[in-house]
Amino acid sequence: MNQRELNKQVLATARALMSNGLNRGSAGNVSVRYGSGFIVSPTGMDYEECTDADMVFVDMDGTVRGDRKPSSEWPFHRDIYQHFAKAGAVIHTHSSFATSLACMDSEIPPFHYMIARFGGSTVRCARYATFGTQELSDAIIDALADRCACLMSHHGMVVYGENLEHALKLAIELETLCEQYWRVLQIGEPELLSGEEMQRILQKISTYGQQ
Repeated sequence: MNQRELNKQVLATARALMSNGLNRGSAGNVSVRYGSGFIVSPTGMDYEECTDADMVFVDMDGTVRGDRKPSSEWPFHRDIYQHFAKAGAVIHTHSSFATSLACMDSEIPPFHYMIARFGGSTVRCARYATFGTQELSDAIIDALADRCACLMSHHGMVVYGENLEHALKLAIELETLCEQYWRVLQIGEPELLSGEEMQRILQKISTYGQQ
């Protein structure tokens, strides 16, 4: 697929985050692996006002090619691609429930078996660091070890998938789980699934769906 088509897909995904209630305005960012780098959404632009020409190519060495500045969060997109071979697309959102839980600076425990969808028995919360910094990128990479998603302390969430469609589905699933966990906490502390049960789930979920 050529860059123009991928630009269109990045923009469509960013707009889909808005229509699904996961982002508003210019919040969050989307990227897809391409060639020697990746295509990422621009910084500080409302996605409804963007065109595909506003998407930005960034090489893995940080070289920017395009008429716009890339998202201020491009460093962690690059680092995710460099650390995780399965990452074909990355999505970051400020969705309401994920962000609310992230502001508690706490991981999501195994209150529901679908936590395993993201690679482990918990969804970790990356330690806080200022947005757009290498410190934040390092914190995210640590939190994503053996996972494809994490919360970002006092910030939001990030997921990666095989492609943009897969990453979008994961982002929607994670926000749904965050909402469910938030609602459970309004009732009280949930009973958690055991470590042994989560290991069984992780084995089963590896063959979940159409292989």
